[in-house]
Amino acid sequence: MSRTDAARRAALGLITGVTEGRQALSDQLAAGALAALEPADRARAQRLALTTLRHLGRADAVLKPHLRKAPPADLRALLRLATVEMLEEGAAPHGVVHAAVALARAGGRRTEGYAGMVNAVLRRVAETGPALWPTLPTPALPGWLRGRLMSAWGKTAVQAMEAAHLAGAPLDLTPKDGDAQALAARLGGVALPTGSVRLAARGQVSDLPGFAEGDWWVQDAAAALAARVLAPQPGERVLDLCAAPGGKAMQLAAAGAKVTALDISAPRMARLRDNLTRCGLAAQSVVADALDWVPDAPFDAILLDAPCSATGTIRRHPDLPFVKDPAGLKDLVALQARLLDRALGWLVPGGRLVFCTCSLLPEEGEAQVRAAVDRHPGLGIIPPDLPGLDPQWHSPEGGLRLRPDQWADRGGLDGFYIAALHLPAEAGN
Repeated sequence: MSRTDAARRAALGLITGVTEGRQALSDQLAAGALAALEPADRARAQRLALTTLRHLGRADAVLKPHLRKAPPADLRALLRLATVEMLEEGAAPHGVVHAAVALARAGGRRTEGYAGMVNAVLRRVAETGPALWPTLPTPALPGWLRGRLMSAWGKTAVQAMEAAHLAGAPLDLTPKDGDAQALAARLGGVALPTGSVRLAARGQVSDLPGFAEGDWWVQDAAAALAARVLAPQPGERVLDLCAAPGGKAMQLAAAGAKVTALDISAPRMARLRDNLTRCGLAAQSVVADALDWVPDAPFDAILLDAPCSATGTIRRHPDLPFVKDPAGLKDLVALQARLLDRALGWLVPGGRLVFCTCSLLPEEGEAQVRAAVDRHPGLGIIPPDLPGLDPQWHSPEGGLRLRPDQWADRGGLDGFYIAALHLPAEAGN
């Protein structure tokens, strides 16, 4: 099997893992789904899976007229992948059809008998698809999520978010030394007003200049704002709660803070330590459940990136609509409140805490912070004041509300909510 076919076969496994097994891509990758591949093949397989999942509904619309009945799951994934390769990625139809037929024949009893059908269907797609593809509607979010977002932000905003999800996400970097202009010039990127660097072209991240030297790390521009809002000072004791994989911990350490990074996942914390080592930064790492752990001394500042629905990251994680549902949302909101209450008790008098979630849902953001202020007398909100903030990001209660449809002319943002809280100086909580 060629390297390309190895990547395609691995991509098919990822796709069916999402659509049939409801396994998030991140979970499949953490379990070693691509471990046997070379780095270039891993990158290609992941890209093919992401692109196919992003355009799954459009691929089905193209395929439907050419299928008399729904094919088996493995075969459906193969047809979807080949359709997206031809119509979205612009791959040569002859090569894609040939590879798909070969994969069908090599797939054993489940698919080998369908090789002729794969050949016929994909040839029709190659003939009719190019004219149809640009006219297809933007895929809609799942009903449970779309309804909630429509109630919160309105139909026009939700349609713009769905368009942003389809467009995907550029690659954002955080410079270790804070000099976005210099890093952008070095890598041929764009320095964003908030201090991140955005690259339009995607490739093997580890091959980019400065990666091995630890001059920067990958971090969405929205996520990078949380640590900047916290404004860590040199020598301050700062806790990064739910810290892995470490982008925010590295920001805090690079600012000169004495960082404790805590996360419940040992494998994710191992990745955090690797990232710190690559970038020449130091932090105490703790693997523990924040609901059980007790610090040995209070902190000057805490960053709580709480577990959430991750609905703000769909533009870079198109698998999420297939694996998420509303069943666990109530429990997540309750967990966020418990973590927030517990973390506030670990601050020195006058200390500050940034609460953030990569969610588009107000119950995991604005409502969560308003409820915390009601529960804790004297707890205040510090309105963020940073260079580059767009006025439309400021939310009424004093936080920041970032959405994928914002900064559309710059390539968009992940959905994020960020609020800075402070305790009164005369007493703890």
